[in-house]
Amino acid sequence: MAPQSYSVLTVCLGRSPMAEAVLLAEAKKRPNLDLKIDSAGTGAYHTGEKADPRWVRVERAAHINASWRQLVLHRVIADSRTISTCKQHGIPCPSIARKVRDSDFTDLDYILAMDQSNLQALQARKPRGSKARLALFGTFDPDLLLASPGSRKVRPAPIEDPYYGGRDGFETAYTQCVKYAKGFLDFLEQGGGDVPNL
Repeated sequence: MAPQSYSVLTVCLGRSPMAEAVLLAEAKKRPNLDLKIDSAGTGAYHTGEKADPRWVRVERAAHINASWRQLVLHRVIADSRTISTCKQHGIPCPSIARKVRDSDFTDLDYILAMDQSNLQALQARKPRGSKARLALFGTFDPDLLLASPGSRKVRPAPIEDPYYGGRDGFETAYTQCVKYAKGFLDFLEQGGGDVPNL
């Protein structure tokens, strides 16, 4: 049987590269799924700026040619702590995310927001007749999906924003990404379709 194919975009202002990396790693464990995964931001706060010094250190350590950076200045640079957290768990991190494009709504199957404000920004921007299904990534928390509809007292949780905190915040975000990725992939293995209404 041919694998089920889906295209997925993770969206935020900084957490989406980690979500993308985790989804890619978890999807590799599921041969019956063929996923195209990318990450993007709802804003382009770093457009045209010099590269983050933390990113430059990562480039040097990875022997990445600095001229390559000129091609990706329009992309959001992942926090070095995101890259480090993923690496600690044996997951390569793509390290950059682009800005959401109008074509994402028509070309992709699912767009997963890391928090409510990014979901609302996506919903406001989504054109009529769009193909993409929008959801909060936390919607796919296996604990919520397994609960009976009448017993659901908890709303889907956002991926915690670790940016202004310490390393432990990145571990929390990583743990959430793994949990939600597994739930999302279970959902796709069951045929996908409309996003659960929690």
